[in-house]
Amino acid sequence: MSLLAPIWLLLLIPVGLIAVTYVVMSRRRSAYAVRFSNLDLLDKVAPKSPGWRRHAPAAALLAMLVLLVVGFARPTAQVQVPRERATIMVAFDVSASMEATDVAPDRFTAAREAARQFVEGLPPRFNLGLVAFSGQASVAVPPTTDRQAVLAALGRLTTASGTAIGEAVHSSLEAIQRLDTEQEPPPAHIVLLSDGSNTTGRPLPEAARAAAERGVPVTTIAYGTQTGTIDIQGNQIPVPVDAPALQELARSAGGGFYEAASGDELQAVYDDIGTSVGYRTERQEIWPWFVGAGLLLAALAAIGSMLWFSRLP
Repeated sequence: MSLLAPIWLLLLIPVGLIAVTYVVMSRRRSAYAVRFSNLDLLDKVAPKSPGWRRHAPAAALLAMLVLLVVGFARPTAQVQVPRERATIMVAFDVSASMEATDVAPDRFTAAREAARQFVEGLPPRFNLGLVAFSGQASVAVPPTTDRQAVLAALGRLTTASGTAIGEAVHSSLEAIQRLDTEQEPPPAHIVLLSDGSNTTGRPLPEAARAAAERGVPVTTIAYGTQTGTIDIQGNQIPVPVDAPALQELARSAGGGFYEAASGDELQAVYDDIGTSVGYRTERQEIWPWFVGAGLLLAALAAIGSMLWFSRLP
């Protein structure tokens, strides 16, 4: 937190003087009560001491003054606000290795469910597109604000052989480029999920360079475990995740890299990506928070004083 007008903090000096004066006067009252000559009579006159309640309203009022002074100093904080517009392409691996059951019920089903929740959680103003890739990549849904179209396309996905990760990046970039915008192009981001190595199509370094040249970050998710296998004609074929290749793609393209070994982990990854892509951090004034808290303390002080002492503080 920072302050735009810290000079107002000088008002804390009189607030401090009020606090000191209150403490001094309270001690004087205590000393006077002890000097009362007949302690037994004092017990009968005032058998119950208000204790901490006597000081609670004053403490609340002093805290209110401190909060109001800080509010005058115009505090600011980093606040996340939704982006006005952006384009996100979700590149989804539908290679045969996604049928591995090391993630329950299988990689493909769990990944599709996590992607569905990611789609539903994005701000409605965003353009969202879907690219499916196995041996080749194709744009299943061009960038659109129609979430139902993307969800329907996710439901139609099926697996096939091959893993063309580089082609998925290029197809996503082409879909972003084709988006017709009359204004300055909105920020764009590619979120690519895969569980394997690039086995066909253009190499990953070429795809990373293309994304970096266009200023489109590529965030990659390595999904699955190193022990995943698929059944091919009765044979268990290992399909481990190639995390280093996906990590290098993300690094070269200016995006983030994540690993997920379960459906829950993948959902957490998507939640994190949605926050970083769907929102931007701005410094905003938060003085209303301090003023509101101060007024609440003032109200509590008044209520407490009325209940305990039948008077306003």
